[in-house]
Amino acid sequence: MVQVELKDGSKIEVKEGSSILEIAKQISEGLARNCLAGKVNGEVKDLRTEITGNCKLEILTFDNDDGKKAFWHTTSHIMAQAVKRIYGDSVKLTIGPSIDNGFYYDFDAEKPFTEEDLKKIEEEMKKIVKENLEITRYTLSRVDAIKLMKDRKEPYKVELIEELPEDEEISFYDQGEFKELCAGPHILSTGLVKAFKLLHSSASYWRGDETKQTLQRIYGISFPKASMLEEYLNMLEEAKKRDHKKLGKELDLFMIAPEGPGFPFFLPKGMALRNVLEDFWRKKHVLNGYQEIKTPVILNEDLWHRSGHWDHYKDNMYTTKIDEQDYALKPMNCPGGMLVYKSKMHSYREFPIRLGELGLVHRHEKSGELNGLFRVRCFTQDDAHIFCLPTQIESEIVNLMKLINEVYSIFGFSYTLELSTRPEDSMGSDEDWERAESALKKALEDQKMEYQVNEGDGAFYGPKIDFHIKDCLGREWQCGTIQLDFQMPERFDLTYIGEDGEKHRPVMLHRVIFGSIERFIGILIEHYAGAFPTWLAPVQVRILPISDSQKEYAEKIKRDLELAEIRVELDERQEKIGYKIREAQLQKIPYMLILGDKEIEADAVGVRSRKDGDIGQMRLAEFMEKIKKEIENYTN
Repeated sequence: MVQVELKDGSKIEVKEGSSILEIAKQISEGLARNCLAGKVNGEVKDLRTEITGNCKLEILTFDNDDGKKAFWHTTSHIMAQAVKRIYGDSVKLTIGPSIDNGFYYDFDAEKPFTEEDLKKIEEEMKKIVKENLEITRYTLSRVDAIKLMKDRKEPYKVELIEELPEDEEISFYDQGEFKELCAGPHILSTGLVKAFKLLHSSASYWRGDETKQTLQRIYGISFPKASMLEEYLNMLEEAKKRDHKKLGKELDLFMIAPEGPGFPFFLPKGMALRNVLEDFWRKKHVLNGYQEIKTPVILNEDLWHRSGHWDHYKDNMYTTKIDEQDYALKPMNCPGGMLVYKSKMHSYREFPIRLGELGLVHRHEKSGELNGLFRVRCFTQDDAHIFCLPTQIESEIVNLMKLINEVYSIFGFSYTLELSTRPEDSMGSDEDWERAESALKKALEDQKMEYQVNEGDGAFYGPKIDFHIKDCLGREWQCGTIQLDFQMPERFDLTYIGEDGEKHRPVMLHRVIFGSIERFIGILIEHYAGAFPTWLAPVQVRILPISDSQKEYAEKIKRDLELAEIRVELDERQEKIGYKIREAQLQKIPYMLILGDKEIEADAVGVRSRKDGDIGQMRLAEFMEKIKKEIENYTN
C-alpha cells in the first residue's frame, strides 16, 4: 500500500500500482466519471498512470485549468486525425497544443483552409468521436521513432525527434490509425469530446520564424457538454460586438496607422480617457505613500548588461547608436529605477521607499502577434519599485494586495491569483529563490488568499504573484503582478546604512496594477462595451439645443459645466433633436442635456440619461450635484 495526499490535505491508502482512474473511483464514482487527468507531485499525467509510491495527487476535471488543457490537447489530435483522413499525405503534421481558450494545430497544407474545409473537417471529427477510439500511450527509442515518422512521411515530426537527446525514449499516442508524437497527457478516448467547434484558420510560420515554411493554423474549442459550447459561442458573439478595435474606431478613441504598426495613436477622446485613468492612478498612489519619478526611454547598452536584460531579453529590444556608443530603448522600467535609487545614499529610516512611474517602454513584437491595444510595440507600464528592509517584505506585499484589490473593485473586476515560480532561464542562487518564493507564499497564506502555482513561469530575476482579472463576459486577463527581487539590488550594488552604521542590501519589489495603460484601456472598452461609467467617459455630457434660439443659453451651460471640470460637448448641428439624441446614444455618452424654450424659461435643463432614459427637467446646479457625486464615488 502507498499513501496518497489529496488536494484538500486529506490522505488515503491505495494499493501500489493503482492507476489515477482507479484512485478516482475509490474516492467517488462521480469524480471518476468526470475526471480527465491527474497531477502527481505537481506533474500532469494520464489517468492510466500507475502510482508506485507515496505522493501528492490532484484529480483533474474540466473545472481545472490542467484538466481543460488535456481535454483541448486531445481535441487537437482528433482534428489532426480528421485532416489526415480527408487530405492524406498532401498535408503534413507539425504541432497542436492547447492554449488559454481551446487549441490549434499547424499544418503544412498546399493552400489555406476555407470555411467549407473547416465544415468538412468538423464532420470527420464527429465520426472520430462517435467511434470512441481508445487513446493509448507508448514509447519508442529515438531510432525507431524517426523510422516511424519517416515511414508516415511526416518530416516536421522527424525534425523534432532529431533534436531530442539520443538516449531519450520518445512518447507517442495512438487513436485508431492515427499515430502522434506527443508528450501528453491525454484523456482516455475520443468519445469524451461531446461538443466542439472549429473557429477560424490563419497563416503561421514553422516554429514562429518568419524565414521558415508558411503553415496553416486551425483554431478550435471543445467542451464535455453541448450546453457549454453554446454558452461559449454566445460569449464570442457578444465579444465581437465589444471588440475594442471596432469600438475604438467608432468612438474616436485611438487609431493605428500603417506608418507605425504596433504603435498606437490616441485621439482627443482617447486621451481624455487615458488622462482620467492616469489621474486616478496618481491619486491612489499619493494616498499610499508613493513618489512619482520619470526615467529616460533610451539608455546605454552597458546598463542592460548589468541588469541582465541583454542576456535574457535582447531579441525583444530596439537598439541604436549615439555618439558611436550602443544604446537601447527600454523594454522595462526597472534599471532606470535602480539608477534613481543609487543617486544618493539611503538610511534604514527611509524605508520603505516606494517609487512609481508611468514609464513608456518599447518591445519588438512580431507583426503577426500585434492586436489593437492588446499587443503593441510601445506601451506605458504603471510601474512601481519598492525598496524595503527584509523585515518589511510581508507587510509591503500585503499593502500591495490591498491596493490592487481596491483599484480592481472600482472597475467591478473580480480576480484570481497565481504564484509563478523560478523559470529555467533565471539569475541568482537557489537560496535567494527559496527565500523569495517562501515570502510570497507566506503573504498569500497569511491573508488567506486562494492561489494556484504556475511552476517555472516567474520572471528571470524573481518569483511573482499574478492577478488575473475577470471581465463582464468571464474572460480572464493577466494585468497586475507583484515580483520579489533579490537579484537587481545585488547586480546594481544597492545599499543602505543600517541601524548598526554599516552598509546593507535592500530587498526590492516590482509591481504593476494596470500592467499596460494601453492594454488596460482595451480591456475597459470591451468590459464596458464602450459605455464607460460617468467618471471615466471621455465626454460626460452632450448639450443638445433644439434650435438656434437656444444657442446663447447652451453656450452658458457649457461654460458652467467646464468650470466645474465636467467634460462636455455642444452639438450645434442643424439637425432634428431626435437625430441628435440617437447620435449621442451611439456615442454612448452618459448624459444629454436637451435645451428648448421651456428650459430657458425655467432656467433649467432637460436631462436624459444613457442608463435611465428621460429624467425630466432639473436646475443646472441640481444636475451638477448629481453628476459630480457619480464622478467622486467612481459609480459604475
